Amino acid sequence: MADQSTMDDRGLDKTASLGPPASVEGSSPENVEVVPTPPPVVQHTQPEVRYNWKDITQDFLTSCEELELGELMHDANFGLFEAMSAIEMMDPKMDAGMLGNRGDREVLNFQQAIQRETVKLKDLTAPELIGIIDTMLSSMVTWLEGHSLAQTVFTCLYLHDPELIEDRCMRAVALGVLKLVDLIKNNVNRASVFEEEDFQTMTYGFKLAGNVTDVRVTGMLREVEDEINRKVKSTRCKQGEERDPQTELEHQQNVALQARMKFCRLLLMALIAFNKPQCSGVTDGKRLLIQAGELLEVMKKTIHHGAHPDETATPDFPIIMGFEPLVNQRLLPPTFPRYTKIIGREAAMEYFQGLLNRLGQVCEVVNIISIHTILDFFIEFSKASPCVLSRSLLQVLAVSTDRKVFGTLPFREALREAVRAFNYPPALVPRSYVFNNPQAKEYVDAFLSRAVRPFSNLLQIHGHNRARQRDKLGHILEDLSSLQDEADKVDAALHSMMIKVDPQRQHLACFGTWVLYHILRIMIQYLLSGLELELYSTHEYQYVFWYLYEFLYGWLLSTLSRAEAMYQEHDAYMEQQKGGSKKKSKKKKKGRPPSKEIVLGQAEQSLCGGYYKAIQGFYLDERLKKPVFEFDNEQVRYEHRFAPFASIVTPPLVPYSQFQDMVALEKFSPPLQPADFYVQACKCFQQAKNIYESFPSQTKEVQTLCKVAKTNFVVVKLLLGGHKRESKSPPEWDFTEHNTFPIIRLT
Repeated sequence: MADQSTMDDRGLDKTASLGPPASVEGSSPENVEVVPTPPPVVQHTQPEVRYNWKDITQDFLTSCEELELGELMHDANFGLFEAMSAIEMMDPKMDAGMLGNRGDREVLNFQQAIQRETVKLKDLTAPELIGIIDTMLSSMVTWLEGHSLAQTVFTCLYLHDPELIEDRCMRAVALGVLKLVDLIKNNVNRASVFEEEDFQTMTYGFKLAGNVTDVRVTGMLREVEDEINRKVKSTRCKQGEERDPQTELEHQQNVALQARMKFCRLLLMALIAFNKPQCSGVTDGKRLLIQAGELLEVMKKTIHHGAHPDETATPDFPIIMGFEPLVNQRLLPPTFPRYTKIIGREAAMEYFQGLLNRLGQVCEVVNIISIHTILDFFIEFSKASPCVLSRSLLQVLAVSTDRKVFGTLPFREALREAVRAFNYPPALVPRSYVFNNPQAKEYVDAFLSRAVRPFSNLLQIHGHNRARQRDKLGHILEDLSSLQDEADKVDAALHSMMIKVDPQRQHLACFGTWVLYHILRIMIQYLLSGLELELYSTHEYQYVFWYLYEFLYGWLLSTLSRAEAMYQEHDAYMEQQKGGSKKKSKKKKKGRPPSKEIVLGQAEQSLCGGYYKAIQGFYLDERLKKPVFEFDNEQVRYEHRFAPFASIVTPPLVPYSQFQDMVALEKFSPPLQPADFYVQACKCFQQAKNIYESFPSQTKEVQTLCKVAKTNFVVVKLLLGGHKRESKSPPEWDFTEHNTFPIIRLT
C-alpha cells in the first residue's frame, strides 16, 4: 500500500500510472485491446465507538444542597433569558411534537382518508353534520383565542379540499367556514391591534375558497337551508296526528341542522356587511347579528343531537369523523409553542353569544360624532377585555385606512371639531380675526395635521389588549410631549397676532390646554392600569395613590376648569357681539361637557386620597410594614413606575425626594397618630360617596364606585372606633367589585 502522504482524497495512490497497461508478451500492440484499469475499491470501516457513561444524578443533587437560598449556578452562555425561552423536552404542554408520539394510531390526510373510506363524501346523516359543524365552531373559537390556524380549524379534513365533497350541506358549510376565516383574518390584519399572544394570522398555504365569491357561498348556504326547511315542514306534527318517536327525532335533528346552517350564513353576511365602505352596511349587520343571536338559543339546546366523540381517549382534542388533530403536527407557528386544547361545544356557543353582543355594541360607534366621545367609547369598550375580532372591527369601522372617521370625515377635521367643542379657541371661531387670517390658518392647519398621527395612534392603542395598552400608552407620551411643545408655539404666535387687533381677547394656552388634557388622562390611565393588571406590590400603593391624589387629578381638574372658563368666555364674547342681548342662548355645541368630567374627577381624586391617608394610618398602626430592601431599593422602584412621565414637560415628573418629604412624619409636632390619618381618610371616602350618590347619571360604573367608597368609609370608621385594635394583621385589598379601586378589608 502506498504511503499515506501519496494517497489522494479518494484513497488512491497518487504514484499509480493512469495510462494504458503494458502490452502482453507475445502480442502486438495492434491486437491487444486496451481496457482502463478500474480504481481499486477502498472499504472504510466504521470505528467502533465505546461510550463510558457515568451516572452523576446523585453527585448533582448533593452539589445542589450546597447552594444557598437565591443562588443559581449556570453556564456562561445559558442565562435567565435562555432559561425563559427554552422548551422543556418531552413535556406535552411545551413540546408540541410529543402529541404525535402517543399511541399507534395512523395519521391520515384528506386524500388518504378518502381512499381508506374513513370519511364520507356524500349521504352524511343529520347527527354527523351537526357534530361536524359544532366541532368546526369550537375549533374556530380556539383559533380566535390565539392558537394556530393549522392546529385548530384546519384539523378538519373537509376544509382541505371542499371541491371533493359531494354532500351539498357539508360542502356549503365547509366553504362558509373558509370564508368566515378569510374575513376574520382580513379584518384583524387591517386593524393591526393584535399581538402574537392574541391571534395567529398564518394560513400555512391552505386555500380559503378564494375561487368562490361571497355571494355564491351565501347562496349555497341558503339553498341548503331551504332544502332542510322543507324536511322540517314535512316532519312537523299535524293537529290530531300521532307521531312515532323516530319521526319526532328526525324533526328535531332537522331543526337543529337548519339553525346551524342559518347561523353560519347570517354570521358570514354580517361580517360582509361590516366591510362595506363608509359604514354603509352597519345597520344591516346589526340586524343580522340579532337574528343570529336568536338561533344560538336553539343551537345550545340541540347540541346533544350531534355525533359525539369518545372523549376518554383524547380529552383535549375529541376526534369525530372528518377531524384529525395530528394532520398538521409539523405546521407550527413562528411563535412560542402552545399546547392546543379545543374548547368544548357548550363553551363555544357561549363564546359566540358574547361575540354577537360585543359586535352589537361595536355598531353603536357609528352614532357618535365627536372624537372625544369616540375615544371614551373605545376606553369603555376595552375595559371588558373583548376578543380580538370585536376590537378589530371597532377599529375598522371607526377609522379607515386612509385616516378618515367612519370613512367620510378626514381625521384632521374631526380633531378641529374636537378642539372647538373643548374650549373654543378664537382661531377656530368664524367671527374671530385670526380665523380668516391666512397665516393663522396655516399655523392651525399645520398643528392639526401634526396631531393626526398621535391621536389616531391613541385610538389604535385602545384596540390592543389591556396589558399591551399600558406599555404603548407609556410610549405615546413622547409623541404628545412634542405635540405639546408645538401647541405652545402656535398659541404664542396666534396670541401675538390677535392682541394687535383685539386687545380684549387672548389666545394663550388654548391648543396647549387641549393637549395637556389628553396627556393627563393618559398618565392617570397608565397608573390605574397598573392596579388593574396587579403590577404593584402592596407597599407601592402608597406612592401610586399619592401621585394620583396630590398631582395628577389636581392638574386634570385645573385643566378642565380652565377649559370651561374659556368656553364661558367665548359665550360672553358672542353675546357681546350680538349687541349685549340679555337673553342667553341655551343651545351649545355638541361635544364633551367638561362639568360632568370635573365632578367625576373630584370623586376619583377623593377615592385616591382616602387610600393614601388610610395607608399612612396603617403604617403608623403597624398594620403595614415597609419591606427590608436588601436586594431592592424603593427609589429605583419609584423611578421605574413613573419613568414614562420623564418625557413630559408639563406636568413635570415629581422626584422621589419630594415624595419622601411629603410622607415624612418627623416634621410634625406633636407627632401624628393613626387616628389623625383615619379621620382624613373618612372625609375623603365620604366626599367621594356623596358625589357619586348625587351624580345624575347612575351608570353601573358610578354605582360600583359608590359602593366601594361607602364600604371603605365604614371600614375606616370602624378603625376609628377601635375595631380590631389589637390585631396587627395587614389589611386585604379586594379588587372583585372594581378592578382599579379596591375595597379595604380588615383581618
